[in-house]
Amino acid sequence: MNTPTSTPTGDGASRRTLHRPTTDRMIAGVAAGIAEYFDVDVTIVRIAIAVLTVFGGAGVALYIAGWLLMPNEGTERSIANRLTGTRRACSER
Repeated sequence: MNTPTSTPTGDGASRRTLHRPTTDRMIAGVAAGIAEYFDVDVTIVRIAIAVLTVFGGAGVALYIAGWLLMPNEGTERSIANRLTGTRRACSER
């Protein structure tokens, strides 16, 4: 399993970031990114998305939302940010 990408916060601590990795993708990397963030097996996340899709169709909507809102690994802006011209809010103390 991949280790989550951490971002230094300035006070020596680090926080994990939710992103779509460039490896371990099947379609857009949403399931792989969620699995990496929560440190679970990607197969579990893929099964959960499939179950949500079969029972009510929510899996498709959630996957598309993740694809639009989660940035690719190595970038700071998601597809939605690029389309709207906005940047992710960063709180610096």
